Amino acid sequence: MSFFKKIFSKEKKETLDKGLEKTKSSFFSKLSKAVAGKSKVDDDVLDNLEEVLVSSDVGVDTTLKIIERIEERVSRDKYLGTEELNQILREEIAGLLSETNSGDDSEFTVPKNTKPYVLMVVGVNGVGKTTTIGKLASQFKKKGLKVVLGAADTFRAAAIDQLQVWADRTDVPIVRQEMGSDPASVAFDTVKSGVNQDADVIIIDTAGRLHNKVNLMNELSKIKRVMQKVIPDAPHDVLLVLDGSTGQNAFEQAKQFTKATEVTSLAVTKLDGTAKGGVVIGISDQFQIPVKYIGVGEGIDDLQVFNKFEFIDSFFK
Repeated sequence: MSFFKKIFSKEKKETLDKGLEKTKSSFFSKLSKAVAGKSKVDDDVLDNLEEVLVSSDVGVDTTLKIIERIEERVSRDKYLGTEELNQILREEIAGLLSETNSGDDSEFTVPKNTKPYVLMVVGVNGVGKTTTIGKLASQFKKKGLKVVLGAADTFRAAAIDQLQVWADRTDVPIVRQEMGSDPASVAFDTVKSGVNQDADVIIIDTAGRLHNKVNLMNELSKIKRVMQKVIPDAPHDVLLVLDGSTGQNAFEQAKQFTKATEVTSLAVTKLDGTAKGGVVIGISDQFQIPVKYIGVGEGIDDLQVFNKFEFIDSFFK
């Protein structure tokens, strides 16, 4: 398919290749065992492929979808050689990601007709939520956008301090209160401040206490309500940050958060330290939510805009 011949930014692509190295080598060592001694895609190969995809954290439901699509192609084309399997997998995975509008962008942007663009970030503690916000602020600022941060995760002093560090590092204003303050009050002040400062982007950090889902649900609803007093259609995006290295646990978190609030996009972090990169494909497909960003390293530039063609190209390289 011609869309795989896209020209990617060399630097970004090298970082992505490196970040997905563990996932790729694990996937391909399993895949080569699955097709060993076989010249065509038959039932045995498909059974083995199913096992490979599930064990690569693509998830059972998404795996079955992929297998079904490949079965259709096998029955249609009558003979498919195992050497064609890579290309077929690429195409079917790209097709699945297209269905959720995942990976259509290639750079950090916000809609031109929405100012300020309000982004509310959710996720449990430890997934890299605050770091993701800091890196996003840095990337948006590089694009010449004016950014304001809001420290509405007031349940942990560490979260407020960590966001302050990122605000200092990227030289963007931050709105914060003392630990234990009302998160909705911080969100309200942030949005007001962002409007007064003529900000392009407002990013609000929130607490991620999943063990008490009802409280979390009420809190996120209240944050949305008070923001809407200033900007009626805020937030414009609710970004759920998930730790890719936790594999199936990330699915569970996505399930809980999508019940607690309306999630409109995903960021999957820590893909460089794991062989579980398949989770990006499965979560996007299962929850029908686009993946917007992926984290493939510690550096500021290692948070990347998720582009399905670049991702699949690195995955199957």
